[in-house]
Amino acid sequence: MKNKKFIAGLVTILFAVTMIAGCGGGTPDPTPSETPDSVKVGVNLELSGNVAQFGQAVANAVEMAFEEINAAGGANGIMLEPVLYDNRSDNAESLNVATRLASQDNVPVIIGPVTSSNTLAAIPVSEQFEVSVVTPTGTATAVTVDDRTGETRPFMFRTCFIDPFQGEVAAQFAAQNLEATTASIYVDNNSDYSKGLEASFQSAFEGFGGEIVSVEGFVIEDRDFRSTLTRMIGNNPDVIFIPAYEEQVALIISQARELGYEGALVGTDGWDGPRLPEVNSPENLQNAYFTNHYTSESDDPKVVEFVNNYRDAYGSTPTALAALGYDAAYVVADAIARAGSGDKIAIRDAIASTSGFVGVTGTVTLDEQHNPVKSAVILGFDDEGRQTYVTTVDPN
Repeated sequence: MKNKKFIAGLVTILFAVTMIAGCGGGTPDPTPSETPDSVKVGVNLELSGNVAQFGQAVANAVEMAFEEINAAGGANGIMLEPVLYDNRSDNAESLNVATRLASQDNVPVIIGPVTSSNTLAAIPVSEQFEVSVVTPTGTATAVTVDDRTGETRPFMFRTCFIDPFQGEVAAQFAAQNLEATTASIYVDNNSDYSKGLEASFQSAFEGFGGEIVSVEGFVIEDRDFRSTLTRMIGNNPDVIFIPAYEEQVALIISQARELGYEGALVGTDGWDGPRLPEVNSPENLQNAYFTNHYTSESDDPKVVEFVNNYRDAYGSTPTALAALGYDAAYVVADAIARAGSGDKIAIRDAIASTSGFVGVTGTVTLDEQHNPVKSAVILGFDDEGRQTYVTTVDPN
């Protein structure tokens, strides 16, 4: 496998890939005359902009998955032709990319985007063109369920657990494992992801008998968090919950420790990446924990193989977002194999019927709201600032 990365920008990348049929449903095998030679798969990712590191990790993993699928012999003989565009970490551009993929490239299914906000921006396209969108990492509930009507969005899917579960896991860990009775929350006011996690953590933490002593906000452009952190620390919380992305979180942790806060810092999957140990000393990261989708330390053979192959190809340990992107590529390929065609509705129905699909981040069975029922892990940091496994939390 070549050690290369996708080229950022609005460029199209085509690879021929194949895959053996997976274990996701019960659609009958098509007759040979019904089987196309190839099917295009759209890929809508953040390859530049403020979360480019996340989009590139997913792009790397999708590339690796397709190369493996190709070598394995095919989605029941169907060649997959992924078409990748950069959405620039921008909601409007995400909509533009989705529109281009659906209307010009005529893809029946799109992998991505990464963030909840950019995924939400693609919803009108999925509905207008009846194109399935499978986000590996968009955790906001509104991605798959219409907040106004409570109805499941027919063409929206994900391979990650949702924010309410992640917020509840963080609150449970803070209250039960860390024995915290008070918490402050520091939320990114520009992020649907962050605001959704704020709400779920607060509700769950109070349900465990805890008290939220303050809620503060920041915006993505901020780099100096000392004034709001000073106010939060003044309330003497046992825990500060920071549901945000690593670029800002790395600075928040550094400045919180600089101001003398020694309590626990708890976050979510947006923490996963290299920035926290790059910006912080190992001492800063002690008593800091976050929820995540998998651990690269797992001894599961499937995880070990994935981690080793990714390291060989890209020279780094794959993050949870990379693992989710890898699983999303295989779930989509499995659905196309079972659909046996490039028909948009057949592929949609096959994705919706995914059940018992064994991936790197767990076994994927989609519920009636198109969300996978999966476990979460809690990660911390060792004495050298490296991520380390703490515990696993199963869904109720």
